[in-house]
Amino acid sequence: MKWGDPARLGRPFAKDPSVIKFQGRYLMYYSMAAYDRKIAPPNAPKGWAIGIAESKDLINWRKVGEILPEQECEKNGIVNGRIILLDGKLHLFYNTYGNGAGDVLCHAISTDGFHFIRNPTNPVWHPTGDWNNGRAIDVDVVEWGDQLIQYYATRDPAGKIQMLHAIAADRKSDFGRSSWKSLADGPILKPELPWETKCIEAPSVLKCGDTLYLFYGGGYNNDPQQIGCAVSKDGVHFQRLFVDAPLLANGRPGEWNASESGHPGIFVDDDGQIYLFFQANNDHGRTWFISWVKLGWKDNTPCVIQ
Repeated sequence: MKWGDPARLGRPFAKDPSVIKFQGRYLMYYSMAAYDRKIAPPNAPKGWAIGIAESKDLINWRKVGEILPEQECEKNGIVNGRIILLDGKLHLFYNTYGNGAGDVLCHAISTDGFHFIRNPTNPVWHPTGDWNNGRAIDVDVVEWGDQLIQYYATRDPAGKIQMLHAIAADRKSDFGRSSWKSLADGPILKPELPWETKCIEAPSVLKCGDTLYLFYGGGYNNDPQQIGCAVSKDGVHFQRLFVDAPLLANGRPGEWNASESGHPGIFVDDDGQIYLFFQANNDHGRTWFISWVKLGWKDNTPCVIQ
């Protein structure tokens, strides 16, 4: 599987995958770039937006919808984060885009997967304190006991180092702005390994019993970005599973993913098979494709099996 959306740029371009099975079909939510002015229709929306694609087999995909900016905080664009089913409704956690250090986290709800009602308190979160620059992007959420934990990327005060932070809300809350509380006074994971360069972003969390596996992108886009994984028993303190090399590396020169294999999106199918969706390209970001590999286990550690 290798899929990109050509609608806005005239060439394949899809990033930041999040997949769910809902009402008998697979739905993938992804980020779409701003329109190329040369092919933009009249009154084309400004900035980035979120696309929706569907599939019956996880291999063949077709675009079926778009989620466009609506609220004032979204006016410069939005990009995808995580789609999750809670109490029969789909909850989309995403972030604004195009505001630099002013990008923030948002939340919306849907009953059909296509039409979303915004949380009236959006934006629901941006970090404060002297350890970050106030930006919040690349969000993922996971149910953890009686809480919903939200992981996201932010940067150091100089805006150079990308790192992860965690917040939580009561599982029974409306996930509005007043619901979220910080779980740490600083980053829970920041770049330390050579292959992570100056960036850890794009968290995607898999819960297995009493353990959380946090997959992440190490390195900025086309740095190359590659995928690692860290493990936690409490949702805050994480230990890396891959130190010398990433779980999923970029390809060799000339291969379709030579520029990067990044921005993981974990999906578990009804049969228990784990799919690691990711974005990749070989032209330094002129195009972007979404693909997946299957994951298995070896000594309680995730591994690529296909």
